[in-house]
Amino acid sequence: MMDDVMLDPVDRGLVHALRIDGRAPFSRIGAVLGVSENTVARRYRRLRSSGVLRVVGAVNGPRLGYTSWTIRLRCTPDAAGAIAGALAARDDTSFVHLLSGGTEISCNTQTRSADERDALLLEKLPRTRRVIGVSAHLLLRSYALPGTWLGPAVLSEDQAARLRPPAPDDAARPVEVGDADRALLAALAVDGRAGHAELARATGWSESTVRRRAEALRGAGVLQYQVDIEPARLGFHAEARLWTSVRPSALQDVATAMAAHPEVSFVALTTGPTNLVAVVNCRDTEDLARYLTERVAPLDGIATMETAPVIRTVKRAGPPMRP
Repeated sequence: MMDDVMLDPVDRGLVHALRIDGRAPFSRIGAVLGVSENTVARRYRRLRSSGVLRVVGAVNGPRLGYTSWTIRLRCTPDAAGAIAGALAARDDTSFVHLLSGGTEISCNTQTRSADERDALLLEKLPRTRRVIGVSAHLLLRSYALPGTWLGPAVLSEDQAARLRPPAPDDAARPVEVGDADRALLAALAVDGRAGHAELARATGWSESTVRRRAEALRGAGVLQYQVDIEPARLGFHAEARLWTSVRPSALQDVATAMAAHPEVSFVALTTGPTNLVAVVNCRDTEDLARYLTERVAPLDGIATMETAPVIRTVKRAGPPMRP
């Protein structure tokens, strides 16, 4: 159940600013929003301590040679919650949801090697008690990502440009991640705005080394900052997963078109019986119906589409939040 914390225009501007740059100084955000640094800091602490939002440092696995999957599990109703909780507790999963009637779970995972992939997909999940069926879809290419979702945008393009960090260097040499890097990434996964002193304690590095390494990982595209917040907090109360079969010759056009829809926060090309997965966030069920019938249905090339409403979210970008 959501508590009574309400977001006013300043809060919504802060959320949008953090979506653009999760590590942006409060002074810069305040200058863009037209309020003081202290106001921004106070608003952030209020929302963070109440469990409404946080900034998460997420690993962009493909930059490290990882493979990304979206998994669907069907299980008995009495076991769905426990299985979803077990998946959420893993450090290689994200966006764990109970779907439809509560007997299906969806989640994303990144595997670092073929051995990890086989252990999870071929051994651990199928042998989990009361799992009726498992399907795993390799994510081949992303067209829209949660960090670029247009739905909750409230800042102007000029304001956004003042906050936007430099783009990752696509030409950068591959980055090798060591044990201290993993400790750094683990700490940022819990709190993407953790101070350098706290991160230094987690890694054993000096504060200056932590700062340089975090900047290097971000500059190489390995480290990304995301805002963890329920869409309902921003007025989007109907969240759903779409698994779509698209004619191959139309796949690029359909994926690009859906990625431009403000209702869509994720679109990716996948393997499996369907070839396009999307995450949709709408104001209510009537808004979802309009989206499906008026915006998706006219797209040429869609053969079939399965819509699964999200019943409960167990985990988003980072570990489950605790107020």
